[in-house]
Amino acid sequence: MKKLVFSLTLLFFWTGIYAQTKEAQADEKLKAFVASANVPGLSVSIMQKGALVFSKGYGFADVENRIPVDPAKTKFRIGSVAKTLTAAGLALLYEQGKIDLDVPIQQYVPIWPKKKYQITLRQLAGHIAGIRHYKGNEFLSAKNYPSVTDGLTIFMNDPLINKPGTEYSYSSYGWNLISAAMEKANGGSTFLQTSDFLELMQQQVFNRLEMTETVAEKVGEDIHNLTKFYVRNGAEIVKAPYVDNSYKWAGGGFVGTSVDLCKFGQAHMKAGFLRQSTLKEWMTSQKTSDGRETNYGIGWRTFKRPSGKTFYGHSGGSVGGITYFLIHKESQTVLAITANVSPLNYNGIQFELMELFINN
Repeated sequence: MKKLVFSLTLLFFWTGIYAQTKEAQADEKLKAFVASANVPGLSVSIMQKGALVFSKGYGFADVENRIPVDPAKTKFRIGSVAKTLTAAGLALLYEQGKIDLDVPIQQYVPIWPKKKYQITLRQLAGHIAGIRHYKGNEFLSAKNYPSVTDGLTIFMNDPLINKPGTEYSYSSYGWNLISAAMEKANGGSTFLQTSDFLELMQQQVFNRLEMTETVAEKVGEDIHNLTKFYVRNGAEIVKAPYVDNSYKWAGGGFVGTSVDLCKFGQAHMKAGFLRQSTLKEWMTSQKTSDGRETNYGIGWRTFKRPSGKTFYGHSGGSVGGITYFLIHKESQTVLAITANVSPLNYNGIQFELMELFINN
């Protein structure tokens, strides 16, 4: 009996040491990365089976005033990870029978002009609709667009760049069009204020998942605990130029915390918030018309790793922000890493951290 007690005690001891070692390893990797990459502020959170196993801030949300990063409170621009959040709102409308992914987009957005080919929400959500991406200085737009419909004017009269379904071509603007369709499908007879789409996201996604620190970045509103934003100017880190992200709410206009992204990811491990069939459909890679997989479903990218593991999630680049969001369904692990500077190459540390905590 004494031997059994001793063995169990030793097992618990070494298990605890191993867990601490993983945290220590992660911390060392991140400190080294922040120093070598000259990152003003970084937030990293990792959740497993609903519990935070690692959550830490590095550097400063405000360098000038020496305000440290708090992973539970500091809001960063999450960039195109917004597409995955928007995909959850789209999924809810789909499950309620309010939206059909495979009908012509004009059914929901009648102002969309007639073009050579019809496009659908499924194609838009998978970047195979032939909608163009940013051009010129559009990524640095400082213009305010009062409504989702106003944002469509940037690209709606441009020709499609290819026949829908034939090529994967990444487009944030395709998600503008999706958000306009979501407004109409949710009950609006006309396209009114931007808040129609934003209220849908707030009430049906953020509130339900207790993502209390995730909001749209509205110019002129005081957003509590919003980080300062920085860009690289040669070897220097300087304040980012002013931008107004109202032209792309659905595809890149939200700010939030790494902890909130973990809550979101945890809700997509198994049925509950969404049906299992919806989760599968949303994360399964779409294919081009000639059968090529795109590694992109409906707002979810597939990351197939050399280790044999498959992650789902998204990356996000903003002016003054770079984010990675990943989930591993088998181990129910979520990682969110976000910084307040651009450009920034994570050099694979996001995948190293995931595999560190997955491998037991």
